[in-house]
Amino acid sequence: MRISHEAIYQALFIQGRGALEREMTACLRTGRALRKPRQRRRSKPQGHVTADTLIAQRPQEASDRSVVGHWEGDLIIGTGRSAVATLVERVSRMTILVHLPRTEREDLHQEPGRVRSRPSGYSADAVATALEEALSHLPLEMRKTITWDRGGQMAAHAALTAATGTKIYFADPHSPWQRPSNENTNGLLRQYFPKGTDLSRWSAQDLQAVAHTLNDRPRKILGWKNPNEVFNHHLHSLQHTRVATTA
Repeated sequence: MRISHEAIYQALFIQGRGALEREMTACLRTGRALRKPRQRRRSKPQGHVTADTLIAQRPQEASDRSVVGHWEGDLIIGTGRSAVATLVERVSRMTILVHLPRTEREDLHQEPGRVRSRPSGYSADAVATALEEALSHLPLEMRKTITWDRGGQMAAHAALTAATGTKIYFADPHSPWQRPSNENTNGLLRQYFPKGTDLSRWSAQDLQAVAHTLNDRPRKILGWKNPNEVFNHHLHSLQHTRVATTA
């Protein structure tokens, strides 16, 4: 007999009259007692998502995780328009956290009563610039593609690709399961950056320390190796191949 995961969820929540009992909630990473229903939203026109950037066009080697260098990306959002960009490599689960300092553009000659410009820490241009800097430290072979959601924060993807050679692909609407490693990592990161907090409180050095902690964490899916070990193994193999080719 097969029992679906939904049947198990329903049984647990019925016992608690619609909410998990306290001892069960304590075992959850989120600590959430109530189920959070998915809200169906209307898809908005997204001019930055073109036919050649759809996830269906992504190389097969990225989809089946057979080759290193393909990433998933997203933003985690805090209060006051603060944000952190997250990148997760699909083979090694290596995580890069990208600092997005919140900035405000104000007119020095602002007219009385005029509303000043909104903060632009995760505008499309700001995100593209920050990701370009983060990716520039990697060899081209280790930054082939990034799969992102359809948010407007990646509207400047053409400029990012031109600067880095990294091709951007967009997941289907409302399909977070197409970026599973990134979604899982964002859940882990909420232990360090709880929802409802101002993410600008953390410096770039703070983010590096958190990423280092995650990348040193052994993973069952990696045969109990950690992302650092797996990623660096592929990096050293690439460097060795380059030396052998030029010798």
